[in-house]
Amino acid sequence: MNAPIIDPLQGDFPEVIEEYLEHGVMKCISFNRRGTLLAAGCSDGNCVIWDFETRGIAKELRDKDCIAAITSVSWSKYGHRILVSSADKSLTLWDVVSGERISRTTLQQTPLQARLHPGSSTPSLCLACPLSSAPMIVDLNTGSTTVLPVSIPDTSNGIVSQSRNKFSDGAPPYTPTAACFNKYGDLVYVGNSKGEILIIDYGTIRVRAMVPVTGGAVVKNIVFSRSGVYLLTNSNDRTIRIYENLLPLKDGLIALDDLEKTANELDGVEKLKAIGSKCLTLFREFQDSITKMHWKAPCFSGDGEWVIGGSASKGEHKIYIWDRAGHLVKILEGPKEALIDLAWHPVHPVVVSVSLTGLIYIWAKDYTENWSAFAPDFKELEENEEYVEREDEFDLVPETEKVKESDVNEDDEVDIVTVEKNSDFSDSDMSQEELCFLPAIPSPDVPEQQDKYIESSSKLVDSNHSGSPLSDDAGPNERTTNHASSPLEDNSAAEDAVARLKRKRKPSEKGLELQAEKVRKPLKSSGRLTKVKSKSVIHQDNGNGFLGDDVSD
Repeated sequence: MNAPIIDPLQGDFPEVIEEYLEHGVMKCISFNRRGTLLAAGCSDGNCVIWDFETRGIAKELRDKDCIAAITSVSWSKYGHRILVSSADKSLTLWDVVSGERISRTTLQQTPLQARLHPGSSTPSLCLACPLSSAPMIVDLNTGSTTVLPVSIPDTSNGIVSQSRNKFSDGAPPYTPTAACFNKYGDLVYVGNSKGEILIIDYGTIRVRAMVPVTGGAVVKNIVFSRSGVYLLTNSNDRTIRIYENLLPLKDGLIALDDLEKTANELDGVEKLKAIGSKCLTLFREFQDSITKMHWKAPCFSGDGEWVIGGSASKGEHKIYIWDRAGHLVKILEGPKEALIDLAWHPVHPVVVSVSLTGLIYIWAKDYTENWSAFAPDFKELEENEEYVEREDEFDLVPETEKVKESDVNEDDEVDIVTVEKNSDFSDSDMSQEELCFLPAIPSPDVPEQQDKYIESSSKLVDSNHSGSPLSDDAGPNERTTNHASSPLEDNSAAEDAVARLKRKRKPSEKGLELQAEKVRKPLKSSGRLTKVKSKSVIHQDNGNGFLGDDVSD
């Protein structure tokens, strides 16, 4: 963020829920490098890509071969590809722009997490952490796997003979192990169940260094900061630890070779520990000393200044925020829903969390306006003050002070094409085009709905026409109803109306005389006027004479 506009006394971290995203039941999330796109894996096997600027769905990746829940999503360095791991033991690589599936690899164990190689723009290698086996390097083009060691080997040189093919079903069970690439992907850092951090050269499948974790608890999560300077571990002893990376960001393998030469007098585990002490050093520890809760999905902020961790307790959605010095600065309390995944925006102070119900909550900062940041001479007033203006304050050309002429040459051309390099992405290759946004594709209307609408409207018009004669024939005490019915009902109603019109012809003169006599007969038989049943004769005239009489008792 632009620091001069923000109050310096306020921390640059989120405070309140700004918005929430809803699409099916989402399980895991991941930002691209710029934070403009957010990928979310769903429980139905689909991957949804949100445009984080507009908060709308930019693309949905649907795999007809996958109906199981997504366990993790990972972006490539420049955002052109996405790797999706699923509960059906599959790894699927997608082309983001075209939405086409590039490759699909099936493992023998469910991958809980999978990460693409961070050093390549079009990676074909990924690091997968299966549920009950050791971490492995997977070649997405060929489907071959290289199982990584999870403990110190007995041999002195540290070489482990592992198969590069898919291992058999009779492999021994493992505790779920955490692993991650370093910043440029030349080393893999593995946290095992013995409370050790192993630094592995996956090219030679060799353990190059080992760092013991205090307490020896199982390492559940391990992740690097964006800059690659700090390493975070989450252990089973309910403690989050921060290590400082002492190796150079680039050419880490060469630095390890130099460290090995200085430790030739040592051998075996002691040698690996001596090298590890020069690779990582403990920086901070974070824990809740009161509740002693377990942590879920801890990670760094985009600039590495803040550390966050979600509460693993059921029924609460709490996010703890520490500064790098180890102080707890904020506890974010959300709805009464368990938290399952967490991510910090790469650039802005925005945190995104996933609840057990499948909703994504966006936490942002609640800014307070500080107008003095825009103009240093601006003075905020607590109450109204009386101001006496100078005599020449609003003159066009004041005499007391002359207007200074600008030193800017208005004839100079302004460069609006060159893009300045962002310090947050100093390792970006400017020759490589980075995918920041996806074009919006409007969804067309469904033709079936249009056809149904036209058909229903035509039926309504036909029923109105067929019902008009009935409404004309209705008496003052009769009701007429016109419904949009089926074509057979419309035809039968029209035939009935025509039949009625045919029956109502002009009667003859003899018929009129007979009707008049029927009216006079009751009066003659009574002899005097007593009680007479009323008979009404309704004459209908259409302009050409009588259509007929309707006599009712």
